[in-house]
Amino acid sequence: MTAFILHNYFRSSTSVRVRAVLNWKGLPYEYVPHHLRRGEHREASYLAINPQGLVPSLVLEDGTTLTQSLSIIEYLEREHPEPPLLPKTSIDRARVRAIAYSIACEVHPLNNLRVLEYLRSAFGADEHAIALWFRHWVNETFKPLEKMLAEDAKTGRFCHGDAPSIADVCLYAQVINNQRFNVDMSGYPTISRIFEACAQLPQFQQAAPDNQPDAE
Repeated sequence: MTAFILHNYFRSSTSVRVRAVLNWKGLPYEYVPHHLRRGEHREASYLAINPQGLVPSLVLEDGTTLTQSLSIIEYLEREHPEPPLLPKTSIDRARVRAIAYSIACEVHPLNNLRVLEYLRSAFGADEHAIALWFRHWVNETFKPLEKMLAEDAKTGRFCHGDAPSIADVCLYAQVINNQRFNVDMSGYPTISRIFEACAQLPQFQQAAPDNQPDAE
């Protein structure tokens, strides 16, 4: 019996983040899918677990439910610190969190499925317009992020040094999302290089959308 139950959706970038962390730390979990496009996250059975109706949700062995991917990741890092996903010093931890939050708080909320669906239903946006919206908000954050990573000596093979951190977890998941919307990554060589380094890790590969049991 596994200690964790992960309620998630194969294509959700926030779910990719948590899957990558669980895999990285070698923590087994039961995979429970909720198909967002079919509205399964709005069913009463799931709302009883997470009233927000968002994925992912992580149910602990004692029945406690954790929500919001970064909160879940911080919990896992605290309770299962090896192998680490945060550096040792406070200043370096602040740097890693800033990179992670720039993606998780600046890009993802504007590119979330429910936002894209609202653009379609309330404003009549077609697929072309939605893709333009998606790319615009990616580029608004990726342009300064590329500069930050490229010009900082603390950037190594990954966002911070030569081991992955929560920043890389967020970057990896976002770039996978970008591919679905044909985001031009040619202007982001450092971000692309870090993504490729993440994609070579088996734990990250196993977290990718195409490798999930509910993948379509």
